[in-house]
Amino acid sequence: MKSYVVIGLGRFGAEIAAKLYACGEEVLAVDLDEQIVDKIADRVTRAVAADARDRDVLEKLGVENFDRAVVAVGSDLAASALITMNLKALGVSYIVCKAHDDTYREILEKLGADRVIIPEWEAADKLALGLTHAGVMEYIELSEEFGILEIEPMDKWVGKSIRALDLRSKYGLNVIAMRREEAISIPPDIDTPLQRDTMLVILGSYDALEKLKN
Repeated sequence: MKSYVVIGLGRFGAEIAAKLYACGEEVLAVDLDEQIVDKIADRVTRAVAADARDRDVLEKLGVENFDRAVVAVGSDLAASALITMNLKALGVSYIVCKAHDDTYREILEKLGADRVIIPEWEAADKLALGLTHAGVMEYIELSEEFGILEIEPMDKWVGKSIRALDLRSKYGLNVIAMRREEAISIPPDIDTPLQRDTMLVILGSYDALEKLKN
């Protein structure tokens, strides 16, 4: 179990905090608005109404003892910057920030954020991936480059085994599971011929997927 402090409980921050807690993680949720804090109190480990821009407040909350911090006040660059600097100064080892655009991203990265995300852009990227890449059912991002996708077999794959397709050497893709109806095989049987309704769960990158498409 890891511990997270999530600062900023708008729609994005609240959802992240609740989902992390639902996954069994320890979550401290922080926001200035007491009403917002009250709403999420039963969906996280602890919820506190406090001004995270104040370094003393963060220190009293013990943020340096958390494994990761999520700064989800993306619409307020000044607040995001100040909170990020405070977290960095207090020794938080990994900081994820929500940003409004590329300018925000660049500034926050220079201030020490380990990862900066623009949720709207990432959602658009995933939607575009699903719309433009035939057969892609779902894409789960692991990093800015790599992710896990569920894909239906191409026509020329049907009847062939994973071993015969050799996707790792040809495309840099790794099949980590197979799903047919409700049955899931982890790891997959690499010698079983693929059926039309066999879904492949593949670990790969955007570049590798594009190579596969072409």
